[in-house]
Amino acid sequence: MKKFLATLALGLSLGLGVLGMASVATAQTAPAAVAAPAAEAKPADTAAPAAAPTAAPAAAEAAPVLVPNKGDTAWMMVSTILVIMMVIPGLALFYGGLVRSKNMLSVLMQVVVTFSMITVLWFIYGYSLAFTEGNAFIGGFDRLFMKGIWDNAAGTFANAATFSKGVVIPEITFAAFQATFAGITCALIVGAFAERIKFSAVLAFMALWFTFSYLPIAHMVWFWMGPDAYTAKEVVDEMTSKAGLIWQWGALDFAGGTVVHINAAVAGLVGAFMIGKRVGYGREAMAPHSLTLTMVGASLLWVGWFGFNAGSALEANGFAALAFINTLVATAGAVLAWCVGEAMMRGKASMLGAASGAVAGLVAITPAAGNVGIGGGLVIGIVAGFACLWGVNGLKKMLGADDSLDVFGVHGVGGIVGALLTGVFNSPALGGPSAVGDWVTVAMIAPDAYSVAAQVWTQAKAVLLTIVWSGVVSVVAFKIVDLTIGLRVTEEEEREGLDISSHGESAYHG
Repeated sequence: MKKFLATLALGLSLGLGVLGMASVATAQTAPAAVAAPAAEAKPADTAAPAAAPTAAPAAAEAAPVLVPNKGDTAWMMVSTILVIMMVIPGLALFYGGLVRSKNMLSVLMQVVVTFSMITVLWFIYGYSLAFTEGNAFIGGFDRLFMKGIWDNAAGTFANAATFSKGVVIPEITFAAFQATFAGITCALIVGAFAERIKFSAVLAFMALWFTFSYLPIAHMVWFWMGPDAYTAKEVVDEMTSKAGLIWQWGALDFAGGTVVHINAAVAGLVGAFMIGKRVGYGREAMAPHSLTLTMVGASLLWVGWFGFNAGSALEANGFAALAFINTLVATAGAVLAWCVGEAMMRGKASMLGAASGAVAGLVAITPAAGNVGIGGGLVIGIVAGFACLWGVNGLKKMLGADDSLDVFGVHGVGGIVGALLTGVFNSPALGGPSAVGDWVTVAMIAPDAYSVAAQVWTQAKAVLLTIVWSGVVSVVAFKIVDLTIGLRVTEEEEREGLDISSHGESAYHG
């Protein structure tokens, strides 16, 4: 226990130590948000009327005071709860059922404790570095320890922008929603090296990777100044230059194809290579011990994913509804595609395949959810089903890594497919809503002005940068952990099972 506590403290210290390394500019907290294709006009009554004048009639009228819409706020809190359900119990059970019974509790522990640690780090410094103004790569310290969330002078909570001009939500709601994204991203990684890594090594790596990979990528993809900052044509370039690098490029990532899935998948693949294969891999049976639990976990993931994707609209509006239905249809299409492909390959469709297909569809539609039409969403799901089936079979053999639970084959391949096809089906000629062409007037790009080739290239640049960034950070982070506390349990502990050797308990008795 003393060793574990010491290691946890080391991991937290390493994460906190980065605070002195961030390059920041003194600036206001920008109510950044997850990228959406456009803002939907809100009813006029969603904003509070202008403050009553307190000066003489000739005095200038007070500026309007924006009040969060209760419906938007309630939807965002529900979405946050749904994402928590994706992790605990969804992802935990999905992963737990896929490992051998002797490692069931170890996977549950890695998911639950990773999520908890990242949540704590998020509110200490993560939110500030991801979603306040700094430079094109990382944010600043304006929300360190969540300072400034409560406005003492005004006696109200600070607001965060949505994608509609004059529409806001409480910033604490946005911060909580984004905390769950950070937590599930790190938890996804553990599936790649399940059944052989030290518990303390997991936590130390996660603290480093979260700080140096997740936070910069989240800032680069999702940080911007909000629609209300675009007050005139003359300030467009200035406001855009303050956004994250990938946002400046114009890449579309509605709910985390790059930030969450590709980012985590690359880290997992690097870990699988650096930690090495499980003892007996390729020679001994390593079948999932409970596909029933895996199916329960996949089902909870699917339900929770509606909060993940539809909640990323930040408002209870038509774009949330579009993301909602795309999450439904793309996932269903991927399940069918995986089953068809598996039946063609092996003569039978499996329950494991159906559950994996569902996750593949959910992953692929994530960057596209509110950025493509329903037809485009269905195509993305079907393509992802076939592509990820190849990812966990053909590609996995080509790579030669023991990616225990196929994190890269599903999240990496699915994330890349979804990110690239977002650029295709965002086109209004293919039923998409198109990207926002002008934040001053919140106007869509005209169909004849949209270039599929240009947008796909922009998407590809975002994918490549994410792969390289996460890959480099992961190699360094794993090496640091290996040199300090070691990555892998002993062969004897691995054969006994991590439930007993690492945690002193068993998932099943008798």
